[in-house]
Amino acid sequence: MKGLRNFFYYLLRSKTGIAGILIILISLTTTIAAPLITRYDPEAPNIAAARTGPSTDHWFGTDEVGLDIFTRVIYAGRINLTIGVFATLLSMTIGVAIGLIVAYYEGSVISEIVMRIMDLIQAFPVFVFAMVIVAVFGSGVGNIIFAVTFVNAPIYLRLVRAEARSYITRPYIEAARCTGNNALSIIFAELLPVSIRPVLIQASVNVGGAILLTAGLSFIGAGIRPPIPEWGSMIQIGAPTIIVGQWWASAFPGLAIAVNVLGFALFGDFLRTYLNPERR
Repeated sequence: MKGLRNFFYYLLRSKTGIAGILIILISLTTTIAAPLITRYDPEAPNIAAARTGPSTDHWFGTDEVGLDIFTRVIYAGRINLTIGVFATLLSMTIGVAIGLIVAYYEGSVISEIVMRIMDLIQAFPVFVFAMVIVAVFGSGVGNIIFAVTFVNAPIYLRLVRAEARSYITRPYIEAARCTGNNALSIIFAELLPVSIRPVLIQASVNVGGAILLTAGLSFIGAGIRPPIPEWGSMIQIGAPTIIVGQWWASAFPGLAIAVNVLGFALFGDFLRTYLNPERR
């Protein structure tokens, strides 16, 4: 309870923290309450209202088939934010667990094999690797979460491995061994709490990266397919109309991506300061 009070105390003193958490909360709230905010169906076209600019009836205008852009932007958050958050949590969980085990058994054959596999995965550009995975397994939400998880897990593995290695030789770890604690107990009870700080900071930034990756896959046609609302596919659909002055179809979903990525980045910057007592 005291730790939670301290968190909110420092959060309220941080302009970047407040800005980041407000953006995240507003985005999540509008996404969850989308049916209460707009009266339009995000997937029901209305040819009579096609390519209408921003107005009181359609705040963000409409696209080439009359879909309300504002409605689709807030509904798209259900896809992009879900993938961003769940893929980050999964990649963090997998990467941290394997990273702690690799650090504890540093120098063993299994440790070397795991690290070489991570080298192989990270040798490929993240976007290209994710695109290949989606092409092989399909473009559903579950498969995109799997793809984003797969390409991001090595980041957390290396982070927690490097952090845990600095504690492996500490006297209290040796004391834990001497008192009969098994390997799993030492790894998750002793090493995990002291190694998790950089992972939490990275996770807040990676949510934004996962949103960008999801949008990028959809933009090239390898991700979520229309008419399901998704920010990347909305930009792809609206991009050709920019040259004729109809900028709103791609500008507003692009702005949604930028604002959400900024929100998670600002919150990550706050966490970097909060979790480092020397910088408070």
